[in-house]
Amino acid sequence: MDTKLVCFSCNKELTFTGLIGRREECPHCRADVHVCKNCEHYDSKVYNECRETQADVVREKDRANFCDYFSPRKGGPGTIDKAAALRAAAEALFKKS
Repeated sequence: MDTKLVCFSCNKELTFTGLIGRREECPHCRADVHVCKNCEHYDSKVYNECRETQADVVREKDRANFCDYFSPRKGGPGTIDKAAALRAAAEALFKKS
């Protein structure tokens, strides 16, 4: 089964057959692929920048890691941040003074 994701560094679509290994690199910009910023659990607005509560703390979000919860993110790098920004704007709009 092919796995597709968009590189967090160069925003180009990547296709991998099977699991994404820890040492995989983007063929376009040579950035590591098995990183937090390419994971569906990555969210810069939550504690430890990860929505997976059982994952170990990873300090360098753009470097290869051994996280067992890594799951390739669908869509571009700004997908999560845009949703969080819209949510924050809506909460601010309906916030009581």
